[in-house]
This record gives sequence, structure tokens and C-alpha cells, in this order.
Amino acid sequence: MIKSLFRAIVGTANDRELKKYKKKVAKINALEPKYEKMSDDELKAAFNELKEQVQSGSATLDDVLFDSFAITREASKRTLGMRHFDVQLIGGMVLHDNKIAEMKTGEGKTLVATLPVVLNAMLGRGVHVVTVNDYLAKRDSSEMGKIYEFLGYSVGTITADIIDDATRKAQYDADITYGTNNEFGFDYLRDNMKYSLDEMVQRDHYFAIVDEVDSILIDEARTPLIISGPTSSKLENYTRADKVARQMVRDEDFTVDEKNRVILVTEKGIEKAEKLFGVDNLYAMENAVLAHHLDQALKAHHLFEKDVDYVVKDGEIVIVDEFTGRLSEGRRFSEGLHQALEAKEGVEIKEESQTLADITFQNYFRMYEKLAGMTGTAQTEATEFAEIYNLDVISIPTNVPVQRKDQPDLIYKTEREKFDAVIRDIKERNKKGQPVLVGTASIEKSEVLHALLKKEKIPHNVLNAKNHEHEAEIIKDAGKKGAVTIATNMAGRGVDIKIDDEVRELGGLYIIGTERHESRRIDNQLRGRAGRQGDPGESRFYLSLEDHLLRIFGSERIKTIMDRMGVEEGEYIESKMVTRAVEKAQKKVENLHFESRKHLLEYDDVANEQRKIIYRFRHELLNPEFDINAKIDAIREEYLQSLMMECGIYEGAPREDFDLEKLRLKILEELGEAFEEDELKDKDYSELFEYLLEQLKERYEAKMGVLHPEQRDEIERILYLQVLDNAWREHLYQMDILKTGIGLRGYNQKDPLVEYKKESYNLFTELVESIKRETLKTLYLVRFKNEEEIEKEQAAIEKMREQMESELENFSTNKEPEQAPIKKKKPARNDPCPCGSGKKYKQCCGKSGPKRGVLANNA
Repeated sequence: MIKSLFRAIVGTANDRELKKYKKKVAKINALEPKYEKMSDDELKAAFNELKEQVQSGSATLDDVLFDSFAITREASKRTLGMRHFDVQLIGGMVLHDNKIAEMKTGEGKTLVATLPVVLNAMLGRGVHVVTVNDYLAKRDSSEMGKIYEFLGYSVGTITADIIDDATRKAQYDADITYGTNNEFGFDYLRDNMKYSLDEMVQRDHYFAIVDEVDSILIDEARTPLIISGPTSSKLENYTRADKVARQMVRDEDFTVDEKNRVILVTEKGIEKAEKLFGVDNLYAMENAVLAHHLDQALKAHHLFEKDVDYVVKDGEIVIVDEFTGRLSEGRRFSEGLHQALEAKEGVEIKEESQTLADITFQNYFRMYEKLAGMTGTAQTEATEFAEIYNLDVISIPTNVPVQRKDQPDLIYKTEREKFDAVIRDIKERNKKGQPVLVGTASIEKSEVLHALLKKEKIPHNVLNAKNHEHEAEIIKDAGKKGAVTIATNMAGRGVDIKIDDEVRELGGLYIIGTERHESRRIDNQLRGRAGRQGDPGESRFYLSLEDHLLRIFGSERIKTIMDRMGVEEGEYIESKMVTRAVEKAQKKVENLHFESRKHLLEYDDVANEQRKIIYRFRHELLNPEFDINAKIDAIREEYLQSLMMECGIYEGAPREDFDLEKLRLKILEELGEAFEEDELKDKDYSELFEYLLEQLKERYEAKMGVLHPEQRDEIERILYLQVLDNAWREHLYQMDILKTGIGLRGYNQKDPLVEYKKESYNLFTELVESIKRETLKTLYLVRFKNEEEIEKEQAAIEKMREQMESELENFSTNKEPEQAPIKKKKPARNDPCPCGSGKKYKQCCGKSGPKRGVLANNA
């Protein structure tokens, strides 16, 4: 009560923020007459003056914000014929202040982004605008690029069809770069697998504006970006597990918890599985793989539904994105689940893959110094944005008041009754010519509705994962008179549904929701397709007690209310109390998903610290200024101290306990360097350590001294990198295994996350030590006797580098473009250049910058 009274007097926190921004808008508007009078050249000169002030340090971005926004608006009027509304200026300031601008559909978010982009690009560090697909990246960079180019900025676009690194690098080097979240994330991972700084495509992670920020930072954040390679898993185990799973009886051999998506095998089920697999103990170490495959097979049969979670297309299992309803071509479920689904559907089983590099969207986007986002629906996830990304959400009013009428939900007992009512409603609206957009929660339901409309002979379009290629066209026509459009969990995000005057007279676009989504945000997105820019519109949701959400979360309570009210066949209830119960259920599911994403992030934060250390050192190694010799000296010293400790040789230990024979043999085995027993005896710890260190250094220098200093640096770097990369991949594999089994520690009253942190720290310590030791071994075992040997070593290093680059091109990712480009095989560095110049590829189009050392001399 007191809170409500306080809000009524002083307004909400959002209102107070808007009040501050409105004062700034007045100052920007006051500058409009000044810049309107200027010629194009004068306007450009005024902008360049602001830029020079910022770059020289005599003014900050905040100092020049009013003038920059006023100039950008004027440039937009002259190039696009579009003038930023006052609410769009507010949106621009919200983005500049590292916040999320929540703006309704049709409010021109694409144009809003130009204001902070122009301002922040003044620093010359690059601004990234992140979109949900390639189409929007191309469209927005092309349309908004006219403003940027007018003001002297360069504009780049990163899309999946750009396969040449030099072209990608040029796009990132532009002042402003548009691209998708997947492309930005994968380029970061690929850059950290490169073997030359010149080949890296990305530069600074300074400022990113994420369009449809809820879709990218919330919906997609549960799946990390993964670059993977094949492992040697036995594929027949999936088929065996599938056969066993088919013979297991639900609620007798295993139980299914649909709410938490968990399957538990009973004691009886374990005995049955052991008998069917022909093993004595399913959970013995040697059978652990079978137990894992059985779990995944049971999930595939009882938690994953065909045409809801996945479709079978051209003999392959293709994931259906639960939030957009689109097919996620090329993406695969992890931990053997995808193979279990392939076995279930009787299609070809493809081998499992091993993680070679991975990162979550949370940790990728948190690398940016400045991060902002915009969407039509963010308030329902405001807590998550604040907690995970430190982003506040500001809701910005519409330019023209919203005219859409959101009708209360209608709830029926059965799905059949609900669909009958939906068809009646569509028929009535269609008869008078009002366009209808129907949202469904799955492909299966959209096809049921399609069949019913066909039966009633009502012309309509169906938009789901099976025909998403025509999405833009179908959505564009959804506002035409008499149009009926069915859309699965999506309504063409990024494409506005426009209506004409005749349709306005008929009441505008009518939205029907056939089911409540687990997330209120998805429902709001569907509703938001109508009522654009003050257009009339209407929306209503039809529900039944058989709907997935109501069935799992609270159908009993609602059924009791309906029975008490005596609801008959075909009748519905329209109750605020029931609507509140539905929203409560949605909040429960949203919280579950939040916890799931938070859980993923907690684990990835551990790996992320390790990732940052490895990538930072890798970057140092690639830097020509890095003192590789000093690093090798330090490793040698650490190695010798550690080895002597293993042999009982340390400060204060009695000489008679020194195991000199073990020390001698270890050095010979690991470094190939022989020492006589007489050389080592009669020395105390310090004398022995100094003698061995000096000898090992002298012998190494004598061997490497035959090389030119730059050749030597190149060999040392490449060999170090190869050891580091192989060890890091193996470490990621170990981390995957650790993460898979760590949950079982909970049964032993231990916190799995704490255990994971401890174990992963130990694994990482071992990783660092093994990298150092293996690098030293590799470097010592290299031998150069004469010029011929040196040439052979150079050729071997060149070949190794080519192989590593070739491997990098053949890695697969868990997220692929909607239409994957056909990749041309990159020529080897010593092949003739395909451009026809007559030169070698590496001396022509394959040049990525100045080379040093072996590669420079070989070129």
C-alpha cells in the first residue's frame, strides 16, 4: 500500500529515468534549427570537428552527445528521409548508457541504434551491432549504412557466406560492423586457434549493441558455442541402447519427471537392462558407457517429441529451436543425445564430437567494455539481465499510444473444444476481411490447425520450421485484407506487419494465441505484432486443460474451478483468477530456465577463467615482440627444480639420499641429454642445480645456434603452440567428462559446483605443468646437424603449419547458418595462386601480413 502510494506520488524508477532523458531530448531538439541550415559539407565538417575533439581527448563522448545526436538525425533526414522521434532519441541515450531499451514492435529500433553507433564510433575502436540472422545484418547495414557513410564512417557486415579471412578481417576493421551473434562468437573462438596474429580477424571488443537482446542473451544463452572435432566412439552402442530402451516399461522400469525433464531407472529397470545388455553390473566402470547411452535413449523416446523438438528431414535429425520454431540446421544435441534420436528414428548415426573450443554467449558478450541491447520484450527478464550482464532495462513509451485491445484468455476443458472455437473465430473474422495471425507452440499443432482450416476451405499461409525460407514474404503479407497466417512460435522478428486504411477500418490485425508459451515474453512478442505505430488491433489467447503448460503446472486447480462452475462441453471460462494462475505457472517455468542458464554460467565461469589465461598466453606467444628465449629459460629452470624434487634432491636433503641415477636417466629419457655419473656426484643441491642448468642451457644454445635468430624464434613458437593446442583440447575433453559426472557428488552430500571448481583447478594445474614439460621435451629432441637438416626442419615446420591451418578449416560448429555456404578448398601455401598471377598462393592472395623467421625465408 505504502509502495503504491509512493509510486503514485514520485513515479516508478523507470518514470524517473525517462524524466531525465526527456530533459536531454529538449537540448537535442534545440540544436535542430542550427544543423538544418547547414549544407552537406558544413554538416560533415561540424561532425568531423566533434570527432577530432573526442580523439584528441579534449572532449568526452558525453560532452558531444547532444550535437552528435542532432547531426545524426539531420543526416538521417537527408539520406533516408527519416527523422528520429523524441522517443527514439531517448532509446539512443539508453543504449549509449549501457542499458537495454525496451521499445514496442514497429517503433524503429533499427534507426534508434544509429544514434549511439555514430557517437561511439568516434573513438575509432569499432562498434558491433548484433542481429539474430544474416538477412537482418545485411539489410540493416545496407539501409543504415547510408547515414554512416554520409558522416565518413566505413561499414562492414559479417555473414556466414564470407569464408575468406582477409575479407572478414576487412569487415571487422570497419568503423561499424553488423553481424549475427553466432558469427561474432565463432570468429572469437577461431581467432584463438590461429597461428599468426595477422590471420586473426577480430580486433577490439569495445561496444556492442544487441538487437532482439532477449532472444540472443536469454533464449540462446542455454547452448554454448562449440567448435568440435570427431572422437572414436563406438556407434553400435547407440543401436544397442535404443533396442533396450524400447523394451523398458514406463513407471515400472523407469519414471519420467516431465517438469524437470529427468528420467530415473528403477532397481527393476536396472536388472532388466543388465539382462538385455548381457552384463553383470550396468554401473561398473567398464559398462559406464552403456549406462550413459541407455539414459540418452530413454530421454530420446520419452522427453523428445518428433515435430515438436526435432524433425526428420532428408534422413537427418534437425533440431527445432523451441523459441523461434525455426530449424537449427547443422546444430546437434550434445552428450550423445543426438545419436540416440538418430537411433530412435532409424536414420544414419553420426559419430560424437569432441569439444576443441567453446564459450557461452554470456561470457562472450561480457568481454565487451560497453554492452547495450534493444527489444520489444525485456521487462519479464529484467532480473536476469541485471544479475548476469549488469544491464538495466528502461521501458520507453511508444511514439503514438497503443490502440490494440488485449482480450482475456478463454479456457476450455479439451484441446478439441479449443480448436473448434479458434476455427469459429477465424471464420467470423475472415468473413468480414479482417486479417488474422494465429500463433501455435509447435509444428504439430500448426499442422492440426492447417488441416482444420483446409477442411473449412479457408485460404491461409503456414509459417513454421519446415518453410521458414519464405518467412519474410509470408509475414509481409499477413496484414493484407482477408489474410490468415499460422506462425509457430514466431512472427517474423525484424519484419513489420503493415496494414492499409481498409484493414484499419476493419479493426486492424487480429492475433490469436492457441496456447500459452512457457515464457510470457514469447506471448508478448506474438501480441506485439498487432497495434504497430498506433494501428488498431486485437489479441486473444485460447487455452485448454490439455495444453502442455497447464497440464504440468496447475490444470487440477483450474479443472476444480471449471467443475464447480458447471462448465459444459464446448463452454469456456473467462476469469482473471485463472489468467493469474496461468501467469504464475509461466513465472515458475521462467525461473526454472533462469536457474538452468545461471547453472550453465556458473560452470562456464570456471572454464572461462582458464580459457582467458590460455588465450592470453597464446596471444603473447604469437606476438613477434614476445621474448620466447626468456620463457624457455624459465621453463627449463622450473623443470629442473621439479625433476630434482622427484629424485629426492632439494635444499637441506642429505647427499646420500640423492637419487642421481634416476635423475640422470630421466634427463636422458625426456630431453635426450646424457650426463655421466662422475659429473653429478660430490655436489650439494645448489651446486648440482647450477651445474645442470648451465649445461642444459649451453647444449640447447649450441644446437639452436646454427639457426638464424628469426628461424629459431619461429620454430620455438610453432612447436610451443602445437603442444599448447593439443594439451588444451585434451583438457577440454577432460572437463567435459568431469562436468558430465560431477552431479553424482550431490548424492554424497557434496556441492557439485564446489567439487567441480576443485577438480577443474587441479586439472588446470596439471595442464600448465604438462604444457611446459612437453614443450621443453619437444624443443630438446629437435636436432640440427647441417644445412640440409635445417632445410628439412624448415619444411617440416611449414608443413605442420599448413596442416594446423587446414584442420582449423575443417572443424565443425554446433550452430550453422540457415543455408550453409559451399566452401571452396583453400589452396596450400606453396600451391600456385588461383588468381592466375603465376606466384605461389602465400606470396599473393594468401599473404596475411609481414612474415618473420622460417616462413619469411621459405617464401
